Amino acid sequence: MSDQLSKRGRAHDAAGARTAILDAAESVFAEQGFAGARSDAIAKASGYNSALIFHYFGDKVELYTEVRRRADKALSGYQRNVLAPLMQIEGIAENAGAFKVALESLVNAYFDFVVEHPRFIRILLWEQAAGWRTFIHIASQFTTEDADIFQKFFDKANEAGVLRSDFAPLIQMTLILQICIAYHSFMPLYQLALPVGEESGLGSARGRDYLVAFVVNGMIKGA
Repeated sequence: MSDQLSKRGRAHDAAGARTAILDAAESVFAEQGFAGARSDAIAKASGYNSALIFHYFGDKVELYTEVRRRADKALSGYQRNVLAPLMQIEGIAENAGAFKVALESLVNAYFDFVVEHPRFIRILLWEQAAGWRTFIHIASQFTTEDADIFQKFFDKANEAGVLRSDFAPLIQMTLILQICIAYHSFMPLYQLALPVGEESGLGSARGRDYLVAFVVNGMIKGA
């Protein structure tokens, strides 16, 4: 099948078609989860027919894998942009004050990522509700290179006695993102529970500062 298949009768380029399909699929997976997402809904949202979608992506599992891979790449980019420059500083993981700065930067980056990628966060919540079955099925297709780098960074801090606990540093690191996700995913309930006027500050700098302090004080000795 030619890459010059039409979109509603108009010629299109392959890269543009793939991006539009991935955007539509991400939206549908976020709304319906993997199990509930239908190919015809993705086709309608993208403006391309199902035949073209599966020409590019094979089947729903492959399409879902590409959606997840793209989002994971964006998350890795956030992590690298924040931590990579800091990790070049000699001894930063072994110094409580310097590590605190790195950790504060990481929490802020995760906070921003959750705000800027709500569809990906909803996909993660669907996966959690389903016991991670779909991701477990495709996990072997994802690299762990970035996770390995950051785990070594946290391992160094643990070995230096900077962390409060020696409990699996990798879990401590990933919990930071999970805390940010939990805060934002429960926002509607917080807004319902708080008095009128107070709920407006939930997504503000005050909410961010609270999460940063919560994580840093919980993870670093003497913070």
